[in-house]
Amino acid sequence: MGQVVAAAVYHQGRKVSDIELREGSQWAAQADHFVWIGLQQPDAAQLRSLQQQFGLHELAVEDALQQHSRPKLETFGDALFIVLYSPVREAGGLQFVETHLFAGKGYIISSRYGNSSPYSRVRQSCEARPLLLANGEDFVLYALLDFIVDNYRPLTEQIHAEIDQLEQSVLSQSLTQGDIERIHSLRRDLLRLRRYVAPMVEICQELQSLAFPFIDKHMRPYFRDVAIHVNRLLEDLTSLRDIASQTIEIGLLLESSRQSVVQRKFAAWAAILAFPTAVAGIYGMNFQNMPELAWQYGYFGVLGFIAAGCCGLYANFKRLGWL
Repeated sequence: MGQVVAAAVYHQGRKVSDIELREGSQWAAQADHFVWIGLQQPDAAQLRSLQQQFGLHELAVEDALQQHSRPKLETFGDALFIVLYSPVREAGGLQFVETHLFAGKGYIISSRYGNSSPYSRVRQSCEARPLLLANGEDFVLYALLDFIVDNYRPLTEQIHAEIDQLEQSVLSQSLTQGDIERIHSLRRDLLRLRRYVAPMVEICQELQSLAFPFIDKHMRPYFRDVAIHVNRLLEDLTSLRDIASQTIEIGLLLESSRQSVVQRKFAAWAAILAFPTAVAGIYGMNFQNMPELAWQYGYFGVLGFIAAGCCGLYANFKRLGWL
């Protein structure tokens, strides 16, 4: 059975009392009151009970029961159904916790399927600002959206720090297979994050333009503020993915440069060693008329010539930076 994290009724920005789940519709029907219910992994019985109380649409409840929908906003008459995801890192892997928001006149219901940052923080923050909470359901909806979007920021900063660390490692030493695998994993995580963040731009835009009895026009700047945060988050994710790709490219270029230096050194030493081999090969030919062979200082002259040639080649390669 799912857990009822919190269920309370509010009036003019103040908490009236905690309530039982079955009492929600009674309080929601009272003027200037609204019910805020928080659930964690609700079962079918709880969702069906809420459906009967608040008239939740059958398609919204069906999506909530099946789960694993893409982030979206759907309207059913004067009610909203929103699907959002919060990122969490567990055992080094990136997971996404699904959240469903049901909102209508006199009620807002959040159901969370997994372990993410608890929404009790949102409730505490809202209750600490009664003037804003007096706006009603629309302010709670804004606070929940803003909280979910803010959950992406720490993870984005963590990935940024890891990419910076890998970038510094690539600049100081050769790119290892582990580095490449880690960068590829981070790029994949960034792509997944972007896939869940991008639909929230459209959700925020719709909340600014849709006309609902429980969404006051004065709340539109708040939803626009969330949209701005989402757009900045998308820009950051795109930039980080580009940096990760560039890190691999820089690593490969540096590795190619290092290999080129080694190859030049091998080529320089090969040329230096080839010179005495060539001279020795000339005097190894079977010709009878080779004057140097009969010269008293021929042996020492050839050794001096070889030494001078090798020293000249070494000095030239050193000047060119090959050695």
